[in-house]
Amino acid sequence: MSAHEASLTNVPELHFVQYHISKEEEYLPVIRQLISKDLSEPYSIYVYRYFLLQWPDLCYMAQDADQNLIGVVVSKLEHHRSGTHRGYIAMLAVEEAHRGKGIATKLVRIAIDAMAQRNADEIVLETEITNTASLKLYEGLGFLRSKRLYRYYLNGNTAFRLVLYLKEGTGLKCPVHPSAAGGEMRSEY
Repeated sequence: MSAHEASLTNVPELHFVQYHISKEEEYLPVIRQLISKDLSEPYSIYVYRYFLLQWPDLCYMAQDADQNLIGVVVSKLEHHRSGTHRGYIAMLAVEEAHRGKGIATKLVRIAIDAMAQRNADEIVLETEITNTASLKLYEGLGFLRSKRLYRYYLNGNTAFRLVLYLKEGTGLKCPVHPSAAGGEMRSEY
């Protein structure tokens, strides 16, 4: 048993469930409340609905024994201009009282597995450069720092873009520009 699995055994009757649109009225307010406590960006209801209505199958929640929501990961998967099938982890939050128990790691692993099963080439996300807990979590799962995004957040903080390559050679693909003659590929990086 890994340290991660051992830490989850310290959480009695923890359940991981997939978001379902039919339960939007029940889940959405609780998801918004949980995420708004932790993330640097104030998201409107439309941002949540953008993700949850288009990719409900890529939103996973952790619930305690009483079915209270204690953690959530919100993701999407679509084709990127580089030609990759790119997953994106938009939001991750765990109630403060339940942190350090492996719940965030489990939620991210579930999301990674779901995107890999849907043929994702890579998964990206952004996190504040000062968020050492987040960086440790993602880098522990194999994510690499790919770009520094200065003053990325509304609060003026800088972010790292992190990427997890799921398929060999994915990081070598270059964005396709419509203006490129003869189907040439040029890199923007």
